[in-house]
Amino acid sequence: MTFTVENVDWGKAKHKLSKLREKVFVYEWRIPRECEFDNRDSRAAHVLLLDESGHEVATGRITPDGEIGRIAVESNYRKPAVYQVLIDALLDIARAREIQQVSVQCELEGVEYYQQQGFRPVGAVYMDAGIPRQRMACALHSFTLPRVDLTH
Repeated sequence: MTFTVENVDWGKAKHKLSKLREKVFVYEWRIPRECEFDNRDSRAAHVLLLDESGHEVATGRITPDGEIGRIAVESNYRKPAVYQVLIDALLDIARAREIQQVSVQCELEGVEYYQQQGFRPVGAVYMDAGIPRQRMACALHSFTLPRVDLTH
């Protein structure tokens, strides 16, 4: 499957981004709406993934300080290839903005995965919307996301 990546501005694409994030985080994962949307959205760079029919299937953001987050993917598109396209697009933004270090806030089950990609834990485990999380960081030049077959 082929995807189109759009770099979008929060002000112009807020409706599309919010709709997708609400569907995934608020309705599916039961994250309180007030925890999902914050004042960092207006300053972050956002990407929107469209499938071959032009349907919005995923989104993510990167903040000016390099935090990758708010990655929302519709349930029937949650495959490694989709995440790779999304992360690659966010890393391209980081490179273009000369961000030296990227970070993520992951659930504890994801710590090992991110460590395999070159990330290291930063600080203590904390609670976010009732979910234990760990902040992980990686120098952008050290990022080693495994390559997956994008044709499936």
